[in-house]
Amino acid sequence: VQLQASGGGMVEAGDSLTLSCTASGSTDEIYAMGWFRQAPGKEREFVGVIRWSDESTYYADPVKGRFTISGDSAKSTVYLRMNNLKAEDTAVYYCAVPDRSSVYVPPLRYEYVYWGQGTLVTVSS
Repeated sequence: VQLQASGGGMVEAGDSLTLSCTASGSTDEIYAMGWFRQAPGKEREFVGVIRWSDESTYYADPVKGRFTISGDSAKSTVYLRMNNLKAEDTAVYYCAVPDRSSVYVPPLRYEYVYWGQGTLVTVSS
């Protein structure tokens, strides 16, 4: 599975931005697609994930109520709509796919086996 993320850019605090990520290759292995982010000097952290079977979503606490994940399983594409962006949202955002045998809901970080190249989001205050 290959993942291609896009949509990053530089915005001001309070603005909105939508990221997208499209998978290619063995897309029949994909049952969920997630987003992570990594700020400068910090570890990569979970943002959210969507499960294709029922389109259920899970979010990290810092983004709940501001970020929304949606997607089109037929197109193997996931979106991350980010509203009311804050300076602390500045990071490289990665899309990722968990192994189809993952057992946790939502999947734990180590269960993600495919990663995109990342797209940079910079929020100025």
